[in-house]
Amino acid sequence: MPALWQEKKALFLPLMFSLLSWGCMALNCSAENSERPYNVLFIISDDLTATALSCYGNQVCHTPNIDSLAARGVRFTRAYCQATYCGPSRASFMSGYYPHATGVFGYVSPRPKIGDRATWAQHFKNNGYYSARVSKIYHMGVPGGIEEGADPKKHNNHHGADDAVSWTERFNSPGPEWRALGDGETLEGNPNGKKPVVGGNTFVVVEADGDDLVHSDGKTAAKAVDLIHEHKDEPFWLGVGFVRPHVPFVAPRSYYEPFLPYSSMQLPEKLPGDWDDIPKPGINYKTSLNMKMDLRRQKKAVGGYYASVAFMDAQVGRVLKALRDAKIEDRTIVIFTSDHGYHLGEHDFWAKVSLHDESAAVPLIICVPGKKPAVCHGLIELIDLYPTTAKLCGLPAQERLQGQDISPLLDDPTLEVRDAAFSVAPMRKAFLMREDRWAYIQYNENGSAGAELFDMQEDPLQYKNLIEDPKHAKTAERMRASLAEKLNSLRDNDL
Repeated sequence: MPALWQEKKALFLPLMFSLLSWGCMALNCSAENSERPYNVLFIISDDLTATALSCYGNQVCHTPNIDSLAARGVRFTRAYCQATYCGPSRASFMSGYYPHATGVFGYVSPRPKIGDRATWAQHFKNNGYYSARVSKIYHMGVPGGIEEGADPKKHNNHHGADDAVSWTERFNSPGPEWRALGDGETLEGNPNGKKPVVGGNTFVVVEADGDDLVHSDGKTAAKAVDLIHEHKDEPFWLGVGFVRPHVPFVAPRSYYEPFLPYSSMQLPEKLPGDWDDIPKPGINYKTSLNMKMDLRRQKKAVGGYYASVAFMDAQVGRVLKALRDAKIEDRTIVIFTSDHGYHLGEHDFWAKVSLHDESAAVPLIICVPGKKPAVCHGLIELIDLYPTTAKLCGLPAQERLQGQDISPLLDDPTLEVRDAAFSVAPMRKAFLMREDRWAYIQYNENGSAGAELFDMQEDPLQYKNLIEDPKHAKTAERMRASLAEKLNSLRDNDL
């Protein structure tokens, strides 16, 4: 018997040690997976107003894919950009500095101003992440840059105001834009209908022939899907930049069908004398009047915008599906937003630049694995995304960043991290301080070109400027002082 036991022992012990070793390896593997840092998928649309999304209450334009993200994430109802046009807004949230800190007010890279300081994506890259962008994250001209990218001689070099060192890799998505085959009409500056379809920053609608992959955003979604699958086994920071609904309003024909006939589109209420109490710099640069758009063209502009939003939403769906197919949804932070908002006829204003809520506020959804879905009404800024994601992913904090960590709001959306949001329209020398109840807009730092004050509880659509009302003089003075203090604080930085 002892001899038999010795024989069995000789066979059993190696097997036991082998099983133990395999078990330890499995436990270690499991621990590594549980401790692996989150990925960050940053999806940004161009010129998108929250009012066009069904998860923000739109009853005409349905956005099921963005809605699905909102249903499992935190949807912010009062998020604000730091500048109301593309260049300085994107330079701000990517660099972590306000426009008046860097002096980046135009369509340029923030790199010359920030030196060797790490941008948002670069901070993740420096900490072991694969970092990539597809299409427009920093400023890129639309439609010009997208068209030029379609030129084989320029495609690999046309990066707009991009920052090369932010990325491990970067990819552009060319498209035909206003030159797409289909039925097009120029709505702006074309009262007699004789102007052909044109390029530039012009209101043009093109019901395009062909499928999604003809266009820039279709190509962007396809490339993002490929990158998610290629890099699913390593941590990544992936920026996916969709250019719609920026003009021209171009999408495949099928996306227009829900909005036809265009005459069925509803325009915002128009009040006689609406501009009478607004300072001249507060009249937006694009209005129904100076664009010479009659009611037919205005309604078609809304329908074309909605079709572009629906097209963009479908591309968001393809990217989100890739996360599920790659089985990494449970370890990927997803952010969806826009660089600023957009007017769709409110006050007879169109497009961006204005500091009214339709233009200065942005849609923002943050979905973090394991966090409960919620709606947050706290005031936040796009500049907060950089420090927040760094905190969530366990990256080193950087005191120099001017945004705030808003991650506590993802656990308790009733908390407040800001008592005011700040935004600017730099070329107009205009400033917004947006509090819970009050919106204060000032033109010139000394207020010499006028101001606006709105009670957002009583007048959420901002029709009645109270700046000259003696009953609100103390509020106006307090907010004027708050604005001056804010400018002083953001100029106190390490640059």
